[in-house]
Amino acid sequence: MSIASIRTRAVAVPVDKPTRMSNRELNVRHYLLVEVTDSDGVTGVGYTYAGTGAGMLAKVAAEDLLVPVYLGADPNDVTGLWEKAFQETLLEGRRGTVIRALSAIDIALWDLRAKRAGLPLVSLLGGSTDSLPSYASGGYYRPDEGDWAEAVVRELEFNASQGFTDHKIKVGGLSVAEDARRVAAASAAIGDTGRLALDANNAYRSVHEARTAITAFERAAGDRGLWWFEEPLSPEAFAGHAELSRTIATPVATGEIHQTRWEFRPLIEAGIPILQCDAGVAGGVTEWLRIAATAATFGSQMAPHWHHNLHVHLCGAVPNALVVEYFAGEKGIYNFEKLLTPETRLEYGGNRVRIPARPGLGIEFDPELVSKFELMG
Repeated sequence: MSIASIRTRAVAVPVDKPTRMSNRELNVRHYLLVEVTDSDGVTGVGYTYAGTGAGMLAKVAAEDLLVPVYLGADPNDVTGLWEKAFQETLLEGRRGTVIRALSAIDIALWDLRAKRAGLPLVSLLGGSTDSLPSYASGGYYRPDEGDWAEAVVRELEFNASQGFTDHKIKVGGLSVAEDARRVAAASAAIGDTGRLALDANNAYRSVHEARTAITAFERAAGDRGLWWFEEPLSPEAFAGHAELSRTIATPVATGEIHQTRWEFRPLIEAGIPILQCDAGVAGGVTEWLRIAATAATFGSQMAPHWHHNLHVHLCGAVPNALVVEYFAGEKGIYNFEKLLTPETRLEYGGNRVRIPARPGLGIEFDPELVSKFELMG
């Protein structure tokens, strides 16, 4: 048995309405889709988020640099192939889009292995198919939705209507005082029934700035406190995140942009309590599992960024998973599930997400919609 073909497609899916976070505007999301087919005709699917652009860049990285490593190889040799592909990136750069492309291929290989075994990926990895704790993510800045605080409360009410009691909203895109007003409104709306996390998307330029902001936000949340403070600083600020983690009451979370075990090592050694390792960014399933195992040794928990269709399987297979991030399709922000057939989109309820019982990841691309959004070079 060998890898007979690898198909890559770049797609661009528009968001429903103008949206921004602390540091950039958001109007479209680019994804790289990968299909790996073995010599028996079994196909595994993988994917990654390329950004608000760079879909074609990810496709070129996959096809020109990485696909030749995999074609004709044994699809069961996932770890060995990862090492060979990573070595191939030596001159082109072992970060950024190249590693995202490697992630998508690696995910497809794991999906293929699980399908051949007739098992959900979580089961192949030795985990349980029980549902997992989740939270409703969102709280972006949308100027057409009126008063900032009132808009956040309406979104949290929508989350609650879907059964969620835990939530995350953005901060860092307004003044500290205005964001604190949003935090106070959100905290009051949640009450004692759930938790509120804050995501700054690398908004603050120094530890002092970030500490000033979180002090105001903690005051706004009152006795209820905050679940975590996410990505307050630049991803490169390893020492800054470590200092914040030691000196503020709210747990620090980071890692969604970090790639490979080498970038996670300083975060883990610094004792960052919540790691948001994204398998579509960090190096695929293979590297995510390595990072999670190391994090468990040091007492850090995994709360992965995005890709709930994938991360339910990975969180179900490790002992230090904290929670799965969920984006409702109705919000039109994280819009990957538009590319999937409706029956293979993730199910949720009661502040939890359900792991599909179907083999592999349990997802299927909708051919018509993928063709609609596909980018042509």
